[in-house]
Amino acid sequence: MFGLRVRLPLWNFRLPATGLWRIPFPETVFPGTPQLTTASPAGLSDSMTRSRTSAQFVGFRLAEQDYAFRIEQIQEIVIPDRLTQLPQVPDYIEGVSNLRGTIIPVVSLRRLLNLPAVPRDAETRTIVVNVQPRIIGCTVDSVTQVLRIAPGEILPAPDMLTGESGCFIDGFAKVDSRLVTL
Repeated sequence: MFGLRVRLPLWNFRLPATGLWRIPFPETVFPGTPQLTTASPAGLSDSMTRSRTSAQFVGFRLAEQDYAFRIEQIQEIVIPDRLTQLPQVPDYIEGVSNLRGTIIPVVSLRRLLNLPAVPRDAETRTIVVNVQPRIIGCTVDSVTQVLRIAPGEILPAPDMLTGESGCFIDGFAKVDSRLVTL
């Protein structure tokens, strides 16, 4: 064995008449060892406080617009693979894919949102999303970044966007100078 072995006198760590063992703090056994400290909530920086209270989203782009899914909904992000085409399905369904033994439908978000079609390139990704009770793949132009957005920074979608045709828009958030559709 290549590790450092230290023999500690065990009689120092047994509590008398209880049969229990106590584990000493490192600074007691090894003098000069730095002590571990914990930060108090009042001592947290603004960024640490924000990370505790904010939600995480995975950003992606479609037609030069920014969008994001909640990170809890995402199962994985994959490079698009070969799809099996299906007859008589809506235009926005690209086909189905075998993802490690699970057949999932793959949706073109460009077609779903009535955006012009573009050819796939090296940045194109399929985001596998868990939308209870289904798992679907969503093809996007590119995945950009993980975003932390505080609940107070999320603006609700206007009523006319949350109807039947816009039921997939949860709201909007301003990130830097960009407006992100959630």
